[in-house]
Amino acid sequence: MARVKEDKKGTKAARADRHAYYEASVQDPESELEFVSGTFEALTGRALESIREDFCGTGNTACAWVASGGSHTAVGVDLDEDTLQWGREHHVANLKKRARERVRLIRGDVLDTQTERVDAVLAMNFSYYLFTTRERLREYFRAALSGLKPDGVLFLDAFGGYEAHQELEERTEHDDFTYVWDQANFNPIDQHMTCRIHFEFSDGSEMRDAFVYHWRLWTLPEIRELLLEAGAASATIYWEGTDEETGEGDGIYSPSEHGDADAGWIAYIVARPNRDAG
Repeated sequence: MARVKEDKKGTKAARADRHAYYEASVQDPESELEFVSGTFEALTGRALESIREDFCGTGNTACAWVASGGSHTAVGVDLDEDTLQWGREHHVANLKKRARERVRLIRGDVLDTQTERVDAVLAMNFSYYLFTTRERLREYFRAALSGLKPDGVLFLDAFGGYEAHQELEERTEHDDFTYVWDQANFNPIDQHMTCRIHFEFSDGSEMRDAFVYHWRLWTLPEIRELLLEAGAASATIYWEGTDEETGEGDGIYSPSEHGDADAGWIAYIVARPNRDAG
C-alpha cells in the first residue's frame, strides 16, 4: 500500500492518485506504440491491428491503441482488479463508443489466460521480471508466443547497465511533482532486487511506496535464450542509437548485436513465433 509521509490530510500527497502520477512519469504509449507498429509492419509487411497488453495495469496502452485507429483492437490482462477498474473508469470510459467496443480489460493470470490470437503481444515496463526462475519465465514466454497469430510478434523491454546493480535513488523533476525510482535492495548472488516508486510534492509531502516490485534482474542473453527455449524462432535485440551532438540516446531503436556499456540502458526484445509450432 502506498504510504503518505506523516499522513497529513490536505497535502498534495494525500490528494494524489498514484495511477495518474505513474502514467505521467513512467508511461509513453504514443512512442511505444510507434515503435511497436512500425517494427511490426517492417517485419511482416502488413499493418498492425490487434494487440494484447500483458501486465496491463490500467490498460493505458491498450486504450491508446484502439483510440489511434478505427480497425485497432486490444485486450489487456492483469491480476489486479482494482487497477483494472481504475483503467475502465479513467481510460475505457473516455473512449468513443465504437472504440470502447474494441478493447477488453481482463482480470487473469498471463500464464494461463486464453484470449483470441493477436498480431502483437506487449509485455512492457519490465513487468515479466516478476518471474524469478528460468522455469517460470520460460512458461510465460511460451504462453505469450502461443497467443500470437502465425506471423505475430512479441515485444518486450529490458533494462540494465552497471547502475542497475546498485542500491540507489534517482529523482526526475516534473512540473508539479518529483518521481523517485528507488532501487532499495539488490542481491548479486541471485540477481533479485526490490524496487520502489515514490512521489514527492512541492508542499513537502511525499507518497512513499506508491509501487513496490520484487524482481529478478534478467540479462539480455538469458532473456534471448529462454525465448528460444520457449519456442521462438528468433529473438532480436533493438538497441537505442546515440545522438552525436548530445551523446545521449536518440530514441531510435534498431536491431543490434553490440551495445554500449552504459551506466543505464533500456532495450527492446522482439521475438517471432515458430510458425511450424502449434
